[in-house]
Amino acid sequence: MKQVSARFCVPFFYLFLLSFNAVAQDEISPAEFSKKMTVSGIQLLDVRTAAEFKSGHLQHALQADWLRKDEFTERTKYLDKQKPLLIYCASGIRSAQAAKMLREQGFTNVQNLEGGLVAWKLAGNKVETSDNILQLSLETYKQSIPAQGLVLVEFGADWCPPCQAMLPVLDKLGKDLKGKYTPVRIDGGVHTDLMKALNVPAIPFFIVYKNGKETWRKQGVVTYEDLKAQLMN
Repeated sequence: MKQVSARFCVPFFYLFLLSFNAVAQDEISPAEFSKKMTVSGIQLLDVRTAAEFKSGHLQHALQADWLRKDEFTERTKYLDKQKPLLIYCASGIRSAQAAKMLREQGFTNVQNLEGGLVAWKLAGNKVETSDNILQLSLETYKQSIPAQGLVLVEFGADWCPPCQAMLPVLDKLGKDLKGKYTPVRIDGGVHTDLMKALNVPAIPFFIVYKNGKETWRKQGVVTYEDLKAQLMN
């Protein structure tokens, strides 16, 4: 009996080590995280709240609040499941939970920043902040809309996955309708007071003006055909 037990203990212990190593590789140190951030094609996701993100975040990070499940699901569906994904929060707890769910949804390579931004800062690394950028007033915004012609206003942000998904559509629209309309891009991560004044609830958000008057608005990902139709009608 002892020989049989020993025979099965070896492969079991080997499988345990494989499982332990896999978990260890899912949690990486600030130094390793920093190295991986420089790899081409990497995706970087901040799962903290919008307020936390605004107070300081990693360069080129996208944002989806893990505590707001509808927002998290909507934004992360635009990420590429086949590309490596680096994920972080303040302490590493929320991001570990989010990483687990994303793996279950089919993401093939998700790695979490061990210790979160607390560990990142303690290691001497820097974060970016947008706190010092002045808010755009409603009056200044209105003055930026030409009294004649077509204007397409886009409320978006570099950290917003669906906003990033819209970039190829907007680029194609700009080329195909060059000179026929004026594009205006508003950073929705910064100019939140303006969004409230214009009743813009979320990003991406689009507004079309014709001769100074609003004719159409829509929130979310919009097709090329829909945007073009609204501009050409």
